[in-house]
Amino acid sequence: MFARIARRYDLANRLLSGGVDLWWRRRLVRAVAHTEPRAVLDLATGSGDVAFALSRKLPASTAIIGMDFCQPMLDEAEIKKATSAGTYANVAFRQGDGLALPLEKAQFDALTIAFGLRNMADRPRALDEMRRVLQPGGHVFILEFSQPYRWFRPIYALYLRHILPRVAAWVTGDRSAYDYLGVSVEGFPSSNALSDELRRAGFRQVTAQRLTFGIVALHHATV
Repeated sequence: MFARIARRYDLANRLLSGGVDLWWRRRLVRAVAHTEPRAVLDLATGSGDVAFALSRKLPASTAIIGMDFCQPMLDEAEIKKATSAGTYANVAFRQGDGLALPLEKAQFDALTIAFGLRNMADRPRALDEMRRVLQPGGHVFILEFSQPYRWFRPIYALYLRHILPRVAAWVTGDRSAYDYLGVSVEGFPSSNALSDELRRAGFRQVTAQRLTFGIVALHHATV
């Protein structure tokens, strides 16, 4: 599904969020920068937006790996890197499955995943893998859709079920992919419930910031 929409993925994100997705990612990157990481894994990197934003914000000595299961999405990320005139020299992309990361344990002191945890077929297993590749004291940052404030839920449901799929079909030519998006968002845990999942996975100091009427949450936890 992601392979089918890879070429127009970024455009769809900008239009469907009204550009707010850029602000969400900036919040994520600022939070990561405060921890001063030396090695970062951006899991479910997609077309590389978070990896590139991290590269712009962090020192050039910071090693950043963007990893994704979907090769066509990584191809889009590589195109962006190739046209950047060497701006992102500290970013490398690799294909990998979030449920069985092709990485040794304790390799990174920060891990980010933006709008990708929702797509993992086995969320507890994915969280276990994230914890495995983080060093003791390492930080995980999860930017993901969440459940909105109660008063906003009817408006948001209308958008997800009727407006978003129509706009996405026009932009990408693939309505079914964005029908999936709406269903997966509505069925995803609240920020409190996901925080509990992080604690059960062995993470500590778990926090969550609700953004934009609660439709997105930025989670932070340590190993």
